[in-house]
Amino acid sequence: MRILTASDRALLVEAADLDEAMRLNLAWAGTPGVVELIPGARTVLVRFDPLRVEAETLADVLSSTTVDAAHVPHVGEVAIPVRYDGEDLTDVAALLGVSVDEVIARHLAAEWQVAFSGFAPGFGYAVGSDPLFDVPRRSSPRTRVPAGSVALAGHFTGVYPRESPGGWQLIGRTDAVMWDIDRDPPALFSPGTLVRFERAEREVVSSPPGPERPSSRFARSGSAEQRDEGRPAPGTLEVLRPALQLLVQDFGRPGHAALGVSASGAADRTAMRDGNRAVGNTSDAAVLEIVGGAALRYRGVPTVAAIAGASGEMRLYAADGMERGIRLGAPFALDDGDEMRLGHPDRGLRYALAVRGGILTAPALGSAASDTLAGLGPAPLAAGDVIAVGDPRTAPHPVDPEPLVRELPAVGEAVELGIVLGPRDDWFTDAAIAALTGQEWDVTPRSDRVGIRLHGETPLERAVAGELPSEGAVTGAIQVPPDGQPVLFLPDHPLTGGYPIIGAVIDRDLDIAGQLPPGVRVRFRVLGTTTREGTPS
Repeated sequence: MRILTASDRALLVEAADLDEAMRLNLAWAGTPGVVELIPGARTVLVRFDPLRVEAETLADVLSSTTVDAAHVPHVGEVAIPVRYDGEDLTDVAALLGVSVDEVIARHLAAEWQVAFSGFAPGFGYAVGSDPLFDVPRRSSPRTRVPAGSVALAGHFTGVYPRESPGGWQLIGRTDAVMWDIDRDPPALFSPGTLVRFERAEREVVSSPPGPERPSSRFARSGSAEQRDEGRPAPGTLEVLRPALQLLVQDFGRPGHAALGVSASGAADRTAMRDGNRAVGNTSDAAVLEIVGGAALRYRGVPTVAAIAGASGEMRLYAADGMERGIRLGAPFALDDGDEMRLGHPDRGLRYALAVRGGILTAPALGSAASDTLAGLGPAPLAAGDVIAVGDPRTAPHPVDPEPLVRELPAVGEAVELGIVLGPRDDWFTDAAIAALTGQEWDVTPRSDRVGIRLHGETPLERAVAGELPSEGAVTGAIQVPPDGQPVLFLPDHPLTGGYPIIGAVIDRDLDIAGQLPPGVRVRFRVLGTTTREGTPS
């Protein structure tokens, strides 16, 4: 096996084939220092805690692992009714050199097993027993694939659990609910599951209904999680003027890669911690992450709030008519009827608003974080939405009056981010490596919590052509699409992807990356060296 650097906190291990990757993924469960394993088509991404194990030591442990040739055990079986009327069915038959009827018959007859999850919660990559199925992705991905679409790509078949973009070849539809947060397990396709496809006995709806995901609507009516034994929450925040994006965030939901769920969480963890420290919360209490200007009104018992992260015009309009400025990073009193008005940031991109007692919302997989790609957690807050905050008496620490303020970049300025190369830097020419670190990259407006789309004068040139089998990716990964303009992954990125990753931003610079507004310039600086099989020195 080859062990490659994926970031300063992750290694990518290449296996001989999919079956070996699945066996290694099972064998490494529980390895000391390993935080999470993300299997891919021929790889396993190993995320580790550098405070518990060094990369070199972990690489030695991984490389000494031996696995037998026993088949990966299955963990259950599921039948999926399919109506074979996909838009690409005729094209797939032509690509495979068989008739449409034969494609359907062999898809029904094949034995399928889910190898790994990725792309979106509940999206399982199932590999089959029939060698016929080796189908290239569409040359131009669709911007909208309906939920329940049954599709083929490479040696895999899968079912889209929710409407999303996608480049797989569509051969049919099902009304099976692939992802249900209230089901155990939530994913119908989990690694090891045996899948049997069968013809649907009735018409399949074009967009199968699924369980309603938590949304901002519940904030107006209240919920069990927002109330204490049926009593109203001690305080609420009402959105008077929404931001460009207003989300609930915490440290996220790591450890659910097997379900196809990324960690998500606050884009600027430092800002979240600083805001919570100022008001006396635990560091992981939920906050509001605000992009752009916004206005909110507080109702309830007197409490304390703080705003960290981005800096801009921030004012408090008290119910008694008094007006005063809000000092960045410092705690301030909130009384019933007070309004907070935040202007568009002049430095950074995201405010973090912390309230003593924390933001209260129904958790999804143990976290209040809103994952914009996966559709997990509360939906973005809109004008008129009301969300509960906790009892200030429950905060475990005293208020800290000393603000912690960082200098964040402003539009037109340049910022340097440290990176490590890998795991696929060998897919690029020497000129591309030089261009990656030798030029500045503009942060474009086509950026969000999934990733920052960068633009440079010199695109990154590939040395290796063709598709890369799907493999795991970390927050901070620098993925390079065919146009050579990189995408820097942020917390809501997909778990797996097929474009090569040339490097990754180091963990301590990720919070700055989450604060980059369009118009900032980025320069990458390579840190450290690499030794045997790509593991860091």
